[in-house]
Amino acid sequence: MNKRTVFIGYGIALLAAVAVSVTLLNEDQSAHVALASTEQSAPVDAVARLGDQYIEGRELRTLLATLPEAARQQLRDNRPALDEWLRSRLAEKRLLEQANAQGWTSRPEIQEMIRSATEQIVLRTYIDSVSQVPDDYPGEEDLRAVYEANKANWVTPAMFHVSQIFLAIDGRQSLDTLRKQAFELAKRAQDGKTDFAELAAKHSQDRESAQRGGDIGRRHLEQLLPEVRPVLARLEVGAVSEPVQSATGFHILKLTDLQPSRTATLDEVRMQLQTKLRLHARSRSPKPIWRGWSTRCS
Repeated sequence: MNKRTVFIGYGIALLAAVAVSVTLLNEDQSAHVALASTEQSAPVDAVARLGDQYIEGRELRTLLATLPEAARQQLRDNRPALDEWLRSRLAEKRLLEQANAQGWTSRPEIQEMIRSATEQIVLRTYIDSVSQVPDDYPGEEDLRAVYEANKANWVTPAMFHVSQIFLAIDGRQSLDTLRKQAFELAKRAQDGKTDFAELAAKHSQDRESAQRGGDIGRRHLEQLLPEVRPVLARLEVGAVSEPVQSATGFHILKLTDLQPSRTATLDEVRMQLQTKLRLHARSRSPKPIWRGWSTRCS
């Protein structure tokens, strides 16, 4: 038989690794059997073969590991793509065989390229190895020491749970009229006879918060308008403020809840601390010796 047959074998390890089966039989089974009886047998774990060239399971796994995750996923999900990829790899191996037969790797310029590439691989892998941070770093003792030394950085500001009635300055009413309306609403909210949420739902012109009875949620003071910060800081929980004028309108504020400033616990900042300490440790690992060198030609 003169035609070349491409044979793809199956291995349990390969099936587990790529979750697909590959078949590249281009001729009938009898032709394959005849050819297989005259050619050198492939290793037991060979997963692809072209003539006397083959790809072993471990080689395929190594090749797949060098690919980006997106490319690996595409091969797992796309059987034709995996077939084509294996064909291409077998063709490359055949070309390499031809190049070696012609003594290509013995050419001086090729030898120099091989030497240079080898040096770069050795350097890169060595630098990666010495810059690795141990998996168990930082330990509990290190974490606690850094946490205690930097406690001031873990202080969380007070959280104010605020509701408002907002009257916008939009030019449709005079400022005096709008101010008078704001004070009237504030007085009704302060006397307790009318529920603040009802007043907000009916009169507030911030429609989003009005739908929630004026509730604007929990905020740090720094997240609020400068004009309202000192007013809220003086309010007691449950109290309603006098109208506060800002550039956009009048705000009648109710402090519905207050979470005082506190220091975050170690457990709350543990992940953040671990990440920072590991990055810091890696940045202090040995650097390539040529970094920092200066050269001068005279």
